Amino acid sequence: MSDLNHSPRVSAAPRLGEGPSPLKRAVAAVPGPLWGLLLVCAVFAWLSPYFLTSRNLINIFSQVSEIGIMAAGAALVIIIGGIDLSVGAVLAVSLMVNAWLYRDFGLPFGLSALAGLGVGAFVGLINGVLSTYGRIQPFVATLATMSACSGIALFITNGAPITGFPEWFTNLSRIRLFGIPLEMILLFAVYLAVAFWLHFRPTGRSLYAIGGNEEVARLSGIRTRRVKVLVYVIAGTLAALAGLILGSRLDSAHPTAGIADLLSVIAVVVIGGASLAGGSGGMLGTFIGLLIIGVLQNGMALLNVSPNLQPVVIGVAIILAVMLDRKSKI
Repeated sequence: MSDLNHSPRVSAAPRLGEGPSPLKRAVAAVPGPLWGLLLVCAVFAWLSPYFLTSRNLINIFSQVSEIGIMAAGAALVIIIGGIDLSVGAVLAVSLMVNAWLYRDFGLPFGLSALAGLGVGAFVGLINGVLSTYGRIQPFVATLATMSACSGIALFITNGAPITGFPEWFTNLSRIRLFGIPLEMILLFAVYLAVAFWLHFRPTGRSLYAIGGNEEVARLSGIRTRRVKVLVYVIAGTLAALAGLILGSRLDSAHPTAGIADLLSVIAVVVIGGASLAGGSGGMLGTFIGLLIIGVLQNGMALLNVSPNLQPVVIGVAIILAVMLDRKSKI
C-alpha cells in the first residue's frame, strides 16, 4: 500500500485543442512596452489631428535623439546592475570643454570635438574605477561625478553660454538623407551597433552574466571589473556624443544643458523593460521606451499641456514600469 501511496502521479496527456491559441501566442510574443507605445500613439492620434503627420513623426525622433543616445549607454550600465546619474552632467561638461577649447584657445573644432568626447570617456572611466576597484556604490560614485561635472561646466565659463560654432557643424542638424535627419540616422546606428555587441560578441553577452550574478560570472572566467569599467566608459562617450548633437542643433553650449534629461534617460531604460536589479534589458526595449517618452512629450506639447506637468507624467510612467517588472517576477 505504501508503494501505491508514494507512486508518482501520471499527468494526463493534453487534449486536442487545449493550450493557447496561435493568436494568444502571437500576442504574448509582442513585448509589453510595444503595447504601451501603440496605446499611447492611438490616444494622441485620436486627440490631435497633427500627431500622425510625417513631419511630426520625424520631429519626435529628432527631439529625442540625444536622450536616446544617452539612454543606450545608461541601459548597458543598468544591465550590469549599476546606475549612472552623471550622463546629463557629462553631456554638459563635454560640450562646454569642446566650445571652450575652440573659442578661447583657437583649437580646430574637429580636435576640440574629439577632446569633448575624450572628457566623456574619462568621466566614464572614473565612474567605472570608483564603482569597481574603489568599491563605491555606483549611485554614490556617479552622484559625486555628476556634481563635479556640473561644477566644472559652470566654472570654466563662469556660467555663461558659448555660441558661434562653425557653420559646417551647425548644418549637420539640418542635413537630410532621403528625407531622414542625420541625427536620426546616427541614433539608429548607435542602437544597432550596441545591439550587435550585446548579442553577438562575448564581451557584450557577458554583461547579462555580470548583472545576473557577478560572483558566478567572475568564477566562470569573465573579467568582471574590466568589463564594468568598459561599460561606464561607453556610457560616458555616448553622453559626450549626445552633447555634440545638441550643440549642433542649438548652435550653442550651455553649462546646464542635458542635466534636466536625467529623469528621461532613466525612464527610457526602465520603461523599456530593463530591471534595476540588473541582468535584463536590451536595445529593442530601450528604443521602444525612448519612443514612448518621445510620444508622451510630443503629444502633450501638441495638446498644450503645461511643461511643468510633463515630468509628472513621466514619473507615473516610471512607477508603472517598475510595478509591472516586479509583478512579472512574482
